[in-house]
Amino acid sequence: MAKSKLIKTNEKIAEKATSAFEKIESTVVGGYTKIEDAFVNHYLAKDGESVSQAKERLRQEHKI
Repeated sequence: MAKSKLIKTNEKIAEKATSAFEKIESTVVGGYTKIEDAFVNHYLAKDGESVSQAKERLRQEHKI
């Protein structure tokens, strides 16, 4: 069966809305990660410790 123009238009709108949401989500999460990394690096990392090492150390400390 052929799809009506309304169904095709709704599918295009849904695809564009989903794509826009994914772009916004990626931007927000990326921005948050940059801020989090800067905070950890500046305030929580010990001398010579990388950001990822500091985050892992903090996770381990939090579990205890």
